[in-house]
Amino acid sequence: MEERRLCESDFRFMQVVWDSEPVGSMNLVKLCAERLGWKKSTTFTMIRKLAERGFIKNENSVVTALVGRDEARKKESSLFIEQTFGGSLPIFLASFFGGKKITEEEAEELKKLIDEHKE
Repeated sequence: MEERRLCESDFRFMQVVWDSEPVGSMNLVKLCAERLGWKKSTTFTMIRKLAERGFIKNENSVVTALVGRDEARKKESSLFIEQTFGGSLPIFLASFFGGKKITEEEAEELKKLIDEHKE
């Protein structure tokens, strides 16, 4: 089975769907015109493409997501870290911080997340 991925334009479109669902396809055309600057044909192409790939459902001209925002974020984040940093979370974090300082609250939140995900 082919790996289900969202390219940048797919993800931007899905943001509109996630923010609005369930949403009528004509209303989605309007939202995509406002938020993404897309034409009607582009939106309908994306609806068809992402429905075929199993990301959304278009039933009776009502569009709903079949893949949640958090699920998509997790998959894309994992793939990015794998491809860019050889799967190393510490190397990713070192690069991400790059001399930036974080607040005490952010540090505590990160420590809590690490503790929750330890093997």
